[in-house]
Amino acid sequence: MIASETSHTVPVTVLTGYLGAGKTTLLNHILTYQHGKKVAVIVNEFGEVGIDNQLVIDADEEIFEMNNGCICCTVRGDLIRIIGNLMKRRDKFDHLVIETTGLADPAPVIQTFFVDEDMQEQLSLDAVVTVVDAKHIWQHWEADEAQEQIAFADVILLNKIDLVTPEIVDELENRIRGMNAIAKIYRTRNSELEIDALLGVKAFDLDRALEIDPHFLGEDAHEHDDSVYSVALVSEGELNGDKLTDWITELLRTQGTDIFRMKGILNIAGQDERFVFQGVHMIFDGRPDRPWKDNETRKNELVFIGRNLDEAQLTKDFADCII
Repeated sequence: MIASETSHTVPVTVLTGYLGAGKTTLLNHILTYQHGKKVAVIVNEFGEVGIDNQLVIDADEEIFEMNNGCICCTVRGDLIRIIGNLMKRRDKFDHLVIETTGLADPAPVIQTFFVDEDMQEQLSLDAVVTVVDAKHIWQHWEADEAQEQIAFADVILLNKIDLVTPEIVDELENRIRGMNAIAKIYRTRNSELEIDALLGVKAFDLDRALEIDPHFLGEDAHEHDDSVYSVALVSEGELNGDKLTDWITELLRTQGTDIFRMKGILNIAGQDERFVFQGVHMIFDGRPDRPWKDNETRKNELVFIGRNLDEAQLTKDFADCII
């Protein structure tokens, strides 16, 4: 995405997590925190969020302002419709947060930002933030919803760490790392986290993941026992754009249900900009990013997160796209 366009798009944070993990507490922090951002929040049912009445102005309609400058709205119907209504007040907010209460799988919400053309022009997915209950996640570990929420995350809050031993938190973090090598993981109590770690993180940028863990793309980054895991492909050289598109299209057609997320920064032949690529299940989106810097190695980094991933086959097919 070209920088001049980026400044006009609204960054979107999708907030997810298993029941009782601490999403509502986190949402209240975002709404009441004096962070200087004007945040619009979409929640499924306003009644579930224990926002102090003093904060709410005019709560009769779907979209209402709060006296700290935030806008809040409830989704009882169609997400695209309510975002359309919200965008009529574009001057009132800098950032949009969508809480997926009751939506087990965050994929349909994330896909909205890839599929709808109006959405793509006006909004950019900043991050998927997942709250994990460090004490109770073990009871739900095998549930598809819990694993999908972790797999889709860009930022993970390991919450309620005060209720378990440090050893349990370490084990949980290791297991999550095996499932999702690129998420940033924070250990929290009462969902308390600096707002800069939540909003405006531009989480599709692999550079940031590498800053946190330079080894995550290494050979041992994805050894695991669980059904959901990451596969990272790294190579130098230029990619044939047409071959890449054909391969990804076929891959998603045949295995899309098993591929939760894809992310990549790629070096496409004939292009001076990095190509940023991300996908959710069978839908993907790619666009030019900033120009490659003179002193940086032009390499390709592509990460898959999902189930039943054949690392050897993915590696071979990716290599076939290199000129």
